[in-house]
Amino acid sequence: MLYHLFEGLDFPGAGLFSYISFRAGMALLVSLIISMMFGGKLIAMLQRKQVGESIRDLGLEGQSEKAGTPTMGGLIILGAILIPTLLFAELDNIYTLTMVLATVWLGFIGFIDDYIKVFKKNKAGLAGKFKVIGQVGVGIIVGSLLYFSEDVVVMEKVIDSEKSESLEFNQQAECDIDGDVTYYHWEEKKATTTTIPFIKNNEFDYKWFGLGKYTWLLYIFIVIIIVVNVSNGANLTDGIDGLATGTSAIIGVTLAIFAYLSGNAIFADYLNIMYIPNSGELVIFISAFIGACIGFLWYNSYPAKVFMGDTGSLALGGIIATFAIAIRKELLIPIFCGIFLIENLSVMIQVGWFKYTKKRHGEGKRVFLMAPLHHHYQKKGMHESKIVARFWIIGIMLAALSIVTLKLR
Repeated sequence: MLYHLFEGLDFPGAGLFSYISFRAGMALLVSLIISMMFGGKLIAMLQRKQVGESIRDLGLEGQSEKAGTPTMGGLIILGAILIPTLLFAELDNIYTLTMVLATVWLGFIGFIDDYIKVFKKNKAGLAGKFKVIGQVGVGIIVGSLLYFSEDVVVMEKVIDSEKSESLEFNQQAECDIDGDVTYYHWEEKKATTTTIPFIKNNEFDYKWFGLGKYTWLLYIFIVIIIVVNVSNGANLTDGIDGLATGTSAIIGVTLAIFAYLSGNAIFADYLNIMYIPNSGELVIFISAFIGACIGFLWYNSYPAKVFMGDTGSLALGGIIATFAIAIRKELLIPIFCGIFLIENLSVMIQVGWFKYTKKRHGEGKRVFLMAPLHHHYQKKGMHESKIVARFWIIGIMLAALSIVTLKLR
């Protein structure tokens, strides 16, 4: 909104809005202000309306003290993401529109789930099949937008044998340390490629599956799988104070670095990574995302004054998945979303092993004391603050490893 308002105006300070770095910084700052200043007012309102969490007795230390803590705090996160994005991002940018759509859609699904739990007094919340249908819907829309939109392209650097005399030819030159000049130009191609970590010439094209005109079906299917799994992974991680919020902030910083580098021709060329025009606008969105997560931690860190509920956790996971797909880093998700992954896997292993041993021996056995994994450590007597801190440290290590993959091939 403000970007379009100041676009083209000629007075001191107006030009700042043309810089992604300035708008990203403002989005981060405004997001922090919204989440920290208005978060307290929303929490007070939720307390007045008795929108409290119903706690199941899982035999965990300190669990009973959390009963009645306001939930649906994800509304704070959503507001702190969307308002700065609408203020500082290019609203006609396909990537901005895709992220806003995914945020609102998944936030609404989570809100319905929380509403049923809190106001309808139904602990089961929204039926699982309806959650999945909603997540699949997001995957279909996101996949379709990113595949079919003419604005979604990647640029390929093509080396020219000689200098072109045509002024219409977008040719550039670079000089190495020996003084040799190389001429090159950027060619636009349809974005069906993605990045494979740890491999030289690390681009993979979905067209290589040989599906021809049906490649879009495979692409959308993969987008659906990623959105559903990362969204559910964030939802499972949101089990103790500050864990999902802090982990998401760490992932957000990683994605911000990827988006900035991928959206800048100079850095993309230097690092020999995929150059994605117009994706730099995503830095504004992800800056608001980081600010929203950090600001929410003001109230969600131990002992939490508010829980995000599914309103926040489903949206956080969906945002991360959609963002990673948009910047062609979806194959890196198992690394920088490693915390979500191990939480997901711990549940799958626990349930799978229990069913297998019950069918084979007549008595179900467990691999972990409790799943998801963070509850296993709680059962072992570890304080949740220590669990959260250690998970954050692991998340930072995974984030660093993900960034290293830019040159580790």
